[in-house]
Amino acid sequence: MKKLMISCLYLFCLCISYGYGNDVISLAGNWRFEIDRHDVGITEQWYNRNLSAVIKLPGSMAESLMGDEITLETKWTGSIYDSSFYYNPKLEKFRQPGNIHIPFWLTPAKHYVGAAWYQKEVHIPKNWEGRRIVLHLERAHTETRVWINDQEVGLRNSLVAPHIYDLSSFLTSGENRISIRVDNSIKEINVGPDSHSISDHTQGNWNGIIGKIALASYVPVYIEEIDIFPDINNRKARVQMKLNNTTAKEVAGKVTISAQSFNTSRSDKTKAITAKTKISGSDTLEMELAFGPGMLTWDEFDPALYKLSVKLSTNVGETTKEVQFGMREFRIEGKQFLINGRPVFLRGTLNNCEFPLTGYPATTVDAWEKIFRTIKAHGLNHVRFHSWCPPEAAFIAADRIGLYLQPEAPSWPNHGPKIGLGEPVDQFLYDESMRIVKHYGNYASFTMLAAGNEPAGNQVEYLNDFVDFWKARDDRRVYTGMSVGGSWPVVPNAEFQVRGGVRGLAWNRMPESHSDFSAGISPFDVPFIAHENGQYCVYPNFEEIKKYKGVYKAKNMEMFRQILADQHMGDQANDFLNASGMLQALAYKHEIEKMLRTPEYAGFQLLGLQDFPGQGTALVGVLDAFWEEKGYISAQEYARFCNETVPLAKVQKFVFTNEETFEADIALFHAGKAPLTDAVVSWIIRDADAQTFEEGRFEAQTFAQGNGLSVGHITIPLNKIKNPAKLNLEVQVDGTSFANDWNFWVYPNERQERASSVYYTTTLDEQAETVLKNGGKVFLNASGKIVKGKEIEMHFLPVFWNTSWFKMRPPHVTGMLIQDESLAFADFPTSFHSDLQWWDIQHRAEVMNIEDFPADFRPLIQPIDTWFLNRRLALVYEAKVGNGKIVVSSADLGPDVQNKPASRQLFLSLQRYMESDEFNPKDELSMQIIKDVFLTPSREIFDTYTKDSPDELKPDSEKNKLN
Repeated sequence: MKKLMISCLYLFCLCISYGYGNDVISLAGNWRFEIDRHDVGITEQWYNRNLSAVIKLPGSMAESLMGDEITLETKWTGSIYDSSFYYNPKLEKFRQPGNIHIPFWLTPAKHYVGAAWYQKEVHIPKNWEGRRIVLHLERAHTETRVWINDQEVGLRNSLVAPHIYDLSSFLTSGENRISIRVDNSIKEINVGPDSHSISDHTQGNWNGIIGKIALASYVPVYIEEIDIFPDINNRKARVQMKLNNTTAKEVAGKVTISAQSFNTSRSDKTKAITAKTKISGSDTLEMELAFGPGMLTWDEFDPALYKLSVKLSTNVGETTKEVQFGMREFRIEGKQFLINGRPVFLRGTLNNCEFPLTGYPATTVDAWEKIFRTIKAHGLNHVRFHSWCPPEAAFIAADRIGLYLQPEAPSWPNHGPKIGLGEPVDQFLYDESMRIVKHYGNYASFTMLAAGNEPAGNQVEYLNDFVDFWKARDDRRVYTGMSVGGSWPVVPNAEFQVRGGVRGLAWNRMPESHSDFSAGISPFDVPFIAHENGQYCVYPNFEEIKKYKGVYKAKNMEMFRQILADQHMGDQANDFLNASGMLQALAYKHEIEKMLRTPEYAGFQLLGLQDFPGQGTALVGVLDAFWEEKGYISAQEYARFCNETVPLAKVQKFVFTNEETFEADIALFHAGKAPLTDAVVSWIIRDADAQTFEEGRFEAQTFAQGNGLSVGHITIPLNKIKNPAKLNLEVQVDGTSFANDWNFWVYPNERQERASSVYYTTTLDEQAETVLKNGGKVFLNASGKIVKGKEIEMHFLPVFWNTSWFKMRPPHVTGMLIQDESLAFADFPTSFHSDLQWWDIQHRAEVMNIEDFPADFRPLIQPIDTWFLNRRLALVYEAKVGNGKIVVSSADLGPDVQNKPASRQLFLSLQRYMESDEFNPKDELSMQIIKDVFLTPSREIFDTYTKDSPDELKPDSEKNKLN
């Protein structure tokens, strides 16, 4: 009985959403099926015979294990810029039949590109005669052609909207055969193989039909389309309807409309209004719906929604339709977005169609609500859909949750196709954007639209026209050309800019939190949104592998895990994850805060909050591809620096001596529902034991919405601190949950004395060997002398996107693992991961490749290599050598180092440790193995074997590429 009730509810919802009346036949279930490998099904009239296999719909071929085994010859959809997998001798075992491990993206159970046929018998009831009958395929991938019995109905090709066929003149009462040919190959219309609408990098180039699959019947005079244009200032909505009459005669009708809120504690309802009309063929009717003083508006804080009820009554029958909408106005004023007249700052992330269990997007509201609630829990209010558009369920869920969405036409027209040159993709992007607006245009969350991502071709002229077309056609949202990197040409007519170039952290210099992006955005007179900012990598979480219980397997991560084990570091995987993860979170925090303190910056679109499983495996999220936490930062911690209100501290540096003064300008980012009235901002500085060092508060103020709003200044002399200290400044808005904090470090300004019992040297000379032979202690500052590992670049910031996609562009290291419990760090406060005090030690320091050291050897400070290579690296290590003991550092640590307070302090801590009785390394090394690091290059040198490069690495990527 329960199953029957669910089925009835599903059919009722289908009927309401699409205006099909009460007669619906679900086509979900078993279908006959056959693969058309040689594309002979049409000429051989497969629609006239029973197909040989059985498959379930909704679903994909891969879900039913239909298609081809994965081999080295599999023809993938997507660019590969690193071909080393196919040639590297060390990876040969991953290329063997039965052990294929593709590193570029997730691996489907089966893979197939081409035509496949789906067939089902359906019984059409007698009472459907004379009615309009529609076949609804919510999302097909990609092109469909439909036959009823032996007659072809037509062809549909859309990556963004349902494929809908009018079968009224093809179906007869009784048994009918429906045959659907689905073709997922790239043909004349090429949106680009890396487009997230089709690429194996993300959802996968699947073949199938998902979502609602049904036949529906309703009266021949019907409502085809409804568009609702809110006017909140005048408390009314313009309702535009397209009415169709498929009978031969003009029909008189009456249309009644009304609206009622449905998801709020306070309800509101309009009066019903009626209009008489005559319908012959296709006619348009416009009505004005008035709201009363209790009208509810929609935004991220109060996502109040209405259902518009429309009833069309004629002498041939009655049809009804309900449409969800919100009363809201999303517009631009100067460099600022406004929601209902109030400033809004877009804190966004990308959705790249990551659905690792199925390989295709979710079509249920519950699934999207789960994703969107997670996004909102991290303090975000905006989602960009990179080169794809989600199904309707995403818009419904975003309306309920309160998120601002930017869907895109489904194209990355660069790696293959180009725009503005008369290729089929030019018209297709217009057609697809029209379909997006037709099917989802009434949803309140649909506030922005772009034509796609990072184009090539005659892009400025084409995109200017695209923006102008939509600005003139529909003012319910705002429009840009395409979302692009910083080297792409500017599209002047775009209402807002989504661009790179004004993002990132300038941590090639000493980290600070004082600068902003004002100079970068000053040339733009429209809102500027950061394009794909972040892209900071974290080491793989191999515990995630067991989550892949669906169609896709994480063979890429399995391969990386095995490489790590082969390099004798399998036991360190979780430590690498957490250490690199803390650095990743730190980088995201500081980049987000930099935008929040920049006046007139309009928003950002992170890449990303969650991992991207393709393009070489881009582990750029604090969440995994399942939108779940990895363990090193929670949503609550993330929302401290990414929220509607965020306290900010502008400081010039984070490492001090006790002869200096700590100064901070305290500021506030506020994008809340209303100004903060009489807000008191307080601050406290605590030491490592959580004891209060200093505290204070500022006088109550009122803060309007804005970025980098000044609060006050803190000045704290540090001369009371006598020992090395890690301190924490926390700033909060009293009486609220809004708080944020920053670590900083203070070191005594001690004179560096050379330890009398330790021989300090910058070369492994004869005297060093003599000292070691005699049982002495040696500190070797090997900075600038490294040969084995010289090719490995370490910056303070982690790997960008990943080294495979970007052809081993530096940095190659993603953080460091530090043996923080060692007494070597007794006078250098540190955690197990690199924090800002490590910058002058770590940034641009050489690393040692210790590939020939004993398998269980673990350095004191261990840089974490790119997971494609998993080389064993060291920055500082200790060992016994013969009768003596040594510490070797490839970072520049020594008594004569100038203007690097952390480096000086670490050297002092190591010296004191070496002088103490605690200095007793457990590992023993030969002199030869130590010397070899300075003599012999690394045995493994990376080679991508591929000449082509991503756009960002091409020197002419800024040009208007016409050829």
